[in-house]
Amino acid sequence: MIKKGLFLFAGAAASVLGVMAGSAHAASDGAAVYNTNCSVCHQAAGAGMPGQFPVLKNRIDKIASSPEGKTYLADVVLNGLHGPIQAGGVTYAGFMPSLKALSDDDIAAVLTYVASLSDSKPSPTITADEVKAARATPKKSSEIQAERNALNAAHPIP
Repeated sequence: MIKKGLFLFAGAAASVLGVMAGSAHAASDGAAVYNTNCSVCHQAAGAGMPGQFPVLKNRIDKIASSPEGKTYLADVVLNGLHGPIQAGGVTYAGFMPSLKALSDDDIAAVLTYVASLSDSKPSPTITADEVKAARATPKKSSEIQAERNALNAAHPIP
C-alpha cells in the first residue's frame, strides 16, 4: 500500500513538473506572450485600434532595425509609455503600462514576434541580453519620450 501511494505521488509530481516545464517553454513563445499581454489593446497580429492604440504590424521591424530602436522598444515595454505620440501619421494620447514583471526572455520573444509581423525578411530580433541591458537603467516616461524624439530625428519612426 505504501509503495503504491509513493508510486502515485511520484507519478503525479512528474506530471506537474512536466506541465510546469511546458509552461516555461510556452512562456518564451512571443506569440503566446503577445496574445496574453498585448493583444487586448494592440489587437490580433498587431492591427491596432484606430485612434486608441497604435498599429504595430509593419512598424516595429523598422524601429528595431537599429540598436537605438531596439533599446527604445525594450524601454517602452519595461517602463510603459504615457502621453501623446505620433505613430503611422496618427496622434495617440494613450497609456501603455509597464510590463517589467515579464522576464527578459519573454520581452525579447514578444518584441521579436511583433517585429516579425512585417514584410521585412529577415525581420530584426531582440535578445534577452538587450532587454537585460535596458532593464538595468529604468527610465521615466519623459525620458522615453525624449528617447523617442531623438530616435525619430535620427531614423524617422513610422
